[in-house]
Order: sequence, then C-alpha cells, then structure tokens
Amino acid sequence: MDSSHDTFGAFVEELASAMRDDEVSALTGDELAARVGFSRFHFDRVIRSAAGEPPAAFRRRILLERAAFRILTTDASLLDVAIDAGYGSHEAFTRAFARAFGAPPAEWRQHPGQIRIPAANDVHFHPPGSIRLPSRGAVSDMNLLTRMVEHHIWLTGEMIRVAQQLEPDALEKPIEIDVDDDPQTIRSLLARLTGQLAMWNAVMAGRDYDIDKEADQSLGELRGVLEVEGPAFLAHVREVTAEDRLDETFVDASGEPVEMISYGGNIAHILTFAAYRRTLVCLALAAHGHDELGWGDPRHWVIEPEGVR
Repeated sequence: MDSSHDTFGAFVEELASAMRDDEVSALTGDELAARVGFSRFHFDRVIRSAAGEPPAAFRRRILLERAAFRILTTDASLLDVAIDAGYGSHEAFTRAFARAFGAPPAEWRQHPGQIRIPAANDVHFHPPGSIRLPSRGAVSDMNLLTRMVEHHIWLTGEMIRVAQQLEPDALEKPIEIDVDDDPQTIRSLLARLTGQLAMWNAVMAGRDYDIDKEADQSLGELRGVLEVEGPAFLAHVREVTAEDRLDETFVDASGEPVEMISYGGNIAHILTFAAYRRTLVCLALAAHGHDELGWGDPRHWVIEPEGVR
C-alpha cells in the first residue's frame, strides 16, 4: 500500500466484503490484518491513524449501525440481531446499543432515530449491506437538482403572493381537477406545499411534525413558514449535493412502516409531488384571472440569473 489511506480503504473493502458474505461477526482482527498484508501491530497503528479509531472499535460501530438498520427494517428478534452483530449475549448487546444510540434496542425499535453513530472519519454502514466512505471530491451546488429546489421554493412563495389578491370565497373554492380523496383548495394546496418542506425538515432532523395544523393556516402564516423552512430545506439540499451525499440514507419514522430513505430519493419525491400541486394552484389562479405564473414551468427559471427574476 502507498499510504495509510490506501490501507484503510483496503480494510473497509475487506470488512464490506465480509458483511456481504455474512462472515463479518466472526472475522478477527488478525484475519483482517492478514488480508491487507500487515502484522496485527502495524495494522492497528495504521488504521487508528487513518480512521481516528482502532479497527476493532470501527468494526463494532459499523456492526451496531447495521444492527440498528435491521431492528428498524426487519422483524428479527433482538437476540438474533445481537448474535449477528457479534455479541455473545443479549445483555452485552443491549449495553453497547444503549451507549451508542441513547436507548436500549427494544425501546429504540419503538421510537427509532438515526442509524449512524457519530464518527470523525464519517465512514458508516450503508444499507442494505455495505459501507460508505466519504467522498474525496465535491459536486458544484449550481446543478440542476439544486436549481429545481430553488425554483420550487421561489414559485411556492410567488403563488402565495398572487393568492393574497383573491377574495376569501375564491381562495376556498374547491378545485375540480383533483385526484385526492378530499377536494383541494388553493389555500390547502399551498399549505401542503409549504408544510411538505417543514415536514421533511423535521423528519430529517428526527423531530415530529403535526400535519393537522395545515388545515387552518392563513396565507400570512404560510408565508412565515416558507421563510423559515424554505431556506432550511434548500441549505440541506446544497449541503448533501456539494458533499456528494445524495445516496446517503436517513430514517423516516413519520408513517407506517418506518423506512430508510436516501436524500436524493427524498428530494425527487418532494419535487415530484410538489409539481402536481403547483400545477393545480397555477391553473386555479389562472381560472380566477391571475395567469402571470403560467403553468409554473421551470425551464426558463433555471437558466436565468437571480437578478432577472
């Protein structure tokens, strides 16, 4: 190997391979050292230097993260999860899990949080059965995905502005072009567009979100929510995009079943369903004589300088 980072990369690759073959819990430190061509003493020193933690601690952390994922996404018994993570007893696993996640596994299964345990090296278990190294490169934040999110937040604000010119009866008139169970109004759709951002900000931060409050929010309240939640969501999109982390996952415990969702998949989900709601609002506004937003098409918006808008 040319450097400690090369050795560390080989170590992670061997660990991931062992996970795929379901032999990782039985893999010893001596065997890992031999696989990357080092003595155990030299191997431990190199990995500690590159990873900021001893290889044994690194391996235990990755296995605990995988255990958390399996607790969250399977019906496996906690004893089976403990054995699979390399623990000889349920009690030892419970103590280690509680130290890492702040709650014993049975309690955590009922109220899950993030499956990643903080680590300076930012290397974590990557569902369903791999390990993800942090990217050494970066992606520009001026990409199509970021621009689409910027457009979405801008257009939602513009639709609220235009809707404020309508009379109350027009604002609450049912929109006939609809596929939802309940009739939608301009206000209710704008509340969902704004609330969608607030909800996913909460989900990604592991907080609860009360969707029922959207039923009575005024346009002024929606403007205030958007001013807070829009920039917060956009900042998160810029961060994960610039750090090439769109394939990283987080826990969505907002519904049943609890799911693991990638950041990229979640952003695509939000923009897809938001596009439908935005289109309904734009067409409804046009039906009331306010057609300045057209269909809300982002084609020209994404290439225009910010000062032109």
